[in-house]
Amino acid sequence: MHIAVVGLSHRTAPVEVREKLSIPEQTMEESLHNLRNHEQVLEASILSTCNRLEIYTLVRNPDLGIAAVRDFLSGHSGLESRDLSPHLFTYHHDEAIAHLMRVTAGLDSLVLGEGQILSQVKKMMRLGQEHKSIGPILNRLLTQAVSTGKRVRSETNLSTGAVSVSSAAVELAQLKLGQSRGQDALVTLETEQIAVVGAGRMSRLLLQHLQAKGASGVVLLNRTIERASALATDFPNLPIQCRGLDDLDQCLSTCSLVFTSTAVDDPIIDANRLNALNRRSSLRLVDIGVPRNIASDVRDVSGVESHDVDDLQEVVERNQEARQQVAREAEGLLLEEGRLFLEWWDSLEAVPTINRLRASLEEIRVEELTKALSRMGPDFSARERKVVEALTKGMINKILHTPVTQLRSPQQRSERQQALQVVEKIFDLESGAAAQD
Repeated sequence: MHIAVVGLSHRTAPVEVREKLSIPEQTMEESLHNLRNHEQVLEASILSTCNRLEIYTLVRNPDLGIAAVRDFLSGHSGLESRDLSPHLFTYHHDEAIAHLMRVTAGLDSLVLGEGQILSQVKKMMRLGQEHKSIGPILNRLLTQAVSTGKRVRSETNLSTGAVSVSSAAVELAQLKLGQSRGQDALVTLETEQIAVVGAGRMSRLLLQHLQAKGASGVVLLNRTIERASALATDFPNLPIQCRGLDDLDQCLSTCSLVFTSTAVDDPIIDANRLNALNRRSSLRLVDIGVPRNIASDVRDVSGVESHDVDDLQEVVERNQEARQQVAREAEGLLLEEGRLFLEWWDSLEAVPTINRLRASLEEIRVEELTKALSRMGPDFSARERKVVEALTKGMINKILHTPVTQLRSPQQRSERQQALQVVEKIFDLESGAAAQD
């Protein structure tokens, strides 16, 4: 068996490729089912966010298993293998484990140390459990990755002052507004007429950061006004008008700054829509949805500036340099956690021998106990029989404790294999295994 990850991220693929690979939660069960249907894939889990699509697997054969995942990604995206392959990365076993630890800790994020990825990995694990696509190996790995992510955030300052994609989007808008006024600095949003399209988690963070950056009011648009209103109640100090998507054209005509973050498959704003409006002189659009909510052709519309998640890099680089030292501290914790998982993985090699040893001793125990009880005659009470049986079980468990502990303890693989061979020879377990086969 072999652990592997195949995927792509903001580091390897532009947003126009990433959006083709996005897997929404409503189709996750089908995608996991399709992966698990392949004979090479024993366990599978999928991490799908605006900046990455990664598939973690336990496979029988590394090359055949990874080929199966690549075929799935090509079929899902509609991209030919030759067009998709340049954007994909593949990590095997040790590297796959280390990569997951880095991702969960926020060290591989567009925004270094961002906290949202931890909840996304938790969600990946929950969906894998619900849809029964992960087993004991990936469940153990994902559980340890989540624990590692929490540990990094509690034992280092990596999350202190960290920003999310949403806050980076707000900061990008401030930076671009300042540059349009001849300033290379962040400006207040107090005078901007702002709209946010969508009422999900990303929009919640947008509202939080818009409020912190001085926004005087926001129009919140969503398919259901009730959900928008429920979100607005969490921001009593920020004036929020809640409207349906039917009012989108009016907002595009009157607002100067519009953020979009909706779970749609196709753009809701394009050049034709904007050209048909009687707009104000300038409009800035910031799209943090993947797939994109705003078509790329809006960049050709006069008076419109449009930005997507790939444009956030400019803001990220302004904040990243000071956090690199903290990131190096976090890397040490990740190495330790990765080593612990690999030690557990290596200890699994001893399980078949331990099981055969336990079965062999149990067979002897039952056989000798049966002989002893038959000599006791009918005067031996049921209670006394239970006491004697518990005694023999306790003796077997005590005898097994030290060798089992030693066989599963951290050690060089060659040392463990030598110890296993000795145990199998002394207790004649090899012939027992052959008989079972």
